[in-house]
Amino acid sequence: MAGKWLEMLTQITPPVERVAILFNPATAPYASLMLHAIEEVASSFAVAVQRAPVNSDGELETMMAELARQERGGVLVLPSVFMITHREAIIALAARHHLPAVYSFAFFAEAGGLMSYGVDLDDLERRAADYVDRILKGAKPGDLPVQMPIKFYQVISLKTAKALDITIAPPLVATADGVIE
Repeated sequence: MAGKWLEMLTQITPPVERVAILFNPATAPYASLMLHAIEEVASSFAVAVQRAPVNSDGELETMMAELARQERGGVLVLPSVFMITHREAIIALAARHHLPAVYSFAFFAEAGGLMSYGVDLDDLERRAADYVDRILKGAKPGDLPVQMPIKFYQVISLKTAKALDITIAPPLVATADGVIE
C-alpha cells in the first residue's frame, strides 16, 4: 500500500515532491514498519519522505503549517485511532494549508479529504462474520487460517481537488472505486 499511496500523490498536478508521513507514535506502534516500507519505495517515485509524528491537536496545527511553507508538499496519513478521532481537524488543516493528502480509509475522502486508498472495511466485516459463523458451528479459532485483506477501495474527491486548485491524472480517476464530484 505504501507504493500506491505515494503514487497517488505523484499523479496530481502539480506533482508532490515531498511527503510528510503523519502518524501518532502512541496509537500506531506499527508505524515504523510502514515508514520503512514507504521510505524504501519513495526514491522510485522521486519524492522525499519526512516523518511527522504528532500527539495532539496543537502538534497537528504546527506540523501542517510547517508543511505548507514548503513547495510541492503533500501528506500521507497513516491509519490509527488518533488519526480517525482527529480526522475532521486533519482534513480541515490540509484544506486550509492547501496540502494534498492521501488517507487509508474511504471515510476520510467522503468527509472532504482529497484521496484515500485502503482495505475495503465492508469486505473485512463480511469475512469476519464468516469466521464467527465457523466458530459458532464448532471450529477451533486456532485451526482457522489467518487471512490478509483481499479487497481494497480507492476514493478520489474531485470537489476537494478543485478547492485545492490541483488536477488529478485521468487514469487515476478512472481506476477509482468512488469519485466525489
